Amino acid sequence: EFRHAPPRNADGGEGGGEARYEWDFTLTAVVSSSSSASDAIGVIEFDQTDSLLATGGIARRIRIYVVEKLAGSDAACEFYMCTPAKLSSLKWKPGSGSRILGSGDYDGVVLEHDLERRFPVYERDEHSGRRVWSIDYASEYSSLSVGASASDDGTAQMWDARCDSCDSVAVLKPDPLTRTAICSVEFNPFGGHLVVVGSADRRVYGYDVRRMAAPVFKLDGHQKPVTYAKFLDGRTIVSSSTDGCLKMWRPEDLDHPIRTYSGHTNARRFVGLSVWRSGGLLCCGSEDNNVFVYDNRWSNPIWIRGFEETSNGAQRQSGSDPFVSGVCWRQSSCGETSTLVAGGSDGVLKVFGGRKR
Repeated sequence: EFRHAPPRNADGGEGGGEARYEWDFTLTAVVSSSSSASDAIGVIEFDQTDSLLATGGIARRIRIYVVEKLAGSDAACEFYMCTPAKLSSLKWKPGSGSRILGSGDYDGVVLEHDLERRFPVYERDEHSGRRVWSIDYASEYSSLSVGASASDDGTAQMWDARCDSCDSVAVLKPDPLTRTAICSVEFNPFGGHLVVVGSADRRVYGYDVRRMAAPVFKLDGHQKPVTYAKFLDGRTIVSSSTDGCLKMWRPEDLDHPIRTYSGHTNARRFVGLSVWRSGGLLCCGSEDNNVFVYDNRWSNPIWIRGFEETSNGAQRQSGSDPFVSGVCWRQSSCGETSTLVAGGSDGVLKVFGGRKR
């Protein structure tokens, strides 16, 4: 099932008013990674060239896909690598020629995998066994050469990505007294010195990596933990929370978000958040087993697509309702066409092509 969302007034801000439904999306490929009910896709990442796609999740496998082959009827995983723990995060390492892929897992370990050798070549274990929820690397457009991991232990550890030293170059502690979990971390992909983290204390924190003793801003507006915080452009941040909302912010205006996006269902799980920067579109999953697309100019979704239940019904039999658990835009898509990939808790990967009317 797919449908446009019913019109609803935006909550003010720039571009207020009713949403314009300028995009049509069609399903172009379906890839089933497993018939097992325990193969939830937790993370989806395109490489920097948008020619490779990596997925990871509960099944303890990193799957690599060639993007050009995903449009065919025989779309399938190119190869996979087994991992020692469930995966929560993947990130391609800048400057590695799409050869090195970093991962964060439920055992609190960060690994870097050499895709040519299909073997882990680097390991960091400094979160005391607490789950790593998110990892990232500073952009290739930045003068920085650092990586970061965000964890249940209430810290974001930062390290020099050029060497194998086990020592962190900095440790971010937004809430040092209670050590509330940090759920996401992202460097400014356009360069510069800003890194943002989303915290279970309901806030988004921004840090200048040259002076990390204290945050340079706090964004406070969500009612529940912030699960993701991502840059839409060099000065705009989009956050997602288990309060069922996305919010768009500009750090210079700390009093309130520019806009709040609602319509999807998100009360307890990580459902993914991706921003298509050149097209101005946002996407997230939902606990009602739908994919939601928002235009950043309007608060209500412009497109909703349902994930059908897997034919074997394994998840229903296990007592767990299916949901959309990961999403990712292909960033190199032009302004008139787009590619969106979504993954479900049943291990099914779906590719959607978008075309502007």
